[in-house]
Amino acid sequence: MDRLQKVIAASGYCSRRKAEELIKQGKVIVNDEVITDMGVKVSSKDQIIVEGNVLGDKAETKVYYLLNKPREVISAAKDDKGRKTVVDIIETDKRIYPIGRLDYDTTGIIILTNDGEFANELMHPKHKIDKTYIAKVNGILTGTEINKLKYGVIIDNKKTAPAKVKLRKVDKTNHTSMVEITIHEGRNHQIKKMIEAVGFEVLKLKREKIAFLTLDGLQSGEYRVLSKKEVSLLHELVANKKDN
Repeated sequence: MDRLQKVIAASGYCSRRKAEELIKQGKVIVNDEVITDMGVKVSSKDQIIVEGNVLGDKAETKVYYLLNKPREVISAAKDDKGRKTVVDIIETDKRIYPIGRLDYDTTGIIILTNDGEFANELMHPKHKIDKTYIAKVNGILTGTEINKLKYGVIIDNKKTAPAKVKLRKVDKTNHTSMVEITIHEGRNHQIKKMIEAVGFEVLKLKREKIAFLTLDGLQSGEYRVLSKKEVSLLHELVANKKDN
């Protein structure tokens, strides 16, 4: 027997974190009983209904997509305002969802899957999966600001973890900078808030890399299926982070 949230995630319905939210909200029923306790365990004999949907007996075939997200697209499975989502771009009959989020006006690399366990592992900050962003900033960053970003700044009353920061380009005519920042945290609007903490504003933001995955060969709005080797390497990466 396994914990209910783990079984829901393994079915491909959603991530484990989302499954826990649904349980807390009373949207999960097991054998005609509404469940709100995180500690409940279930077996293959139990009937599980999530948001009115009966989970199948067999786990859905796992799929993994890498998308170059365009601007003005929502990083969610659906949007109550009717805006285009990252899921709308992918042609699949599977119930997929993005791993993590990119802001509406942020572009770049994002992974979509129906593998809840995989999504949970990749998102969890304790596994320290690197994510690299390129930010266009209004103003010229100096070594002082770069070092502050490297060693951590206070955002939302908490200091950020050390980051890798590199000044890529300076445009003195337009008074802008291009800065590369690699972080392993996933706090809300983190890059924008980090830049604001040193006195600047992000004009454009793109995520170029997740771990070893890049956008090579993908134009904005294009996607591809992750290879079995890439998925395996990501699993290995997470496992290695756990051991360290």
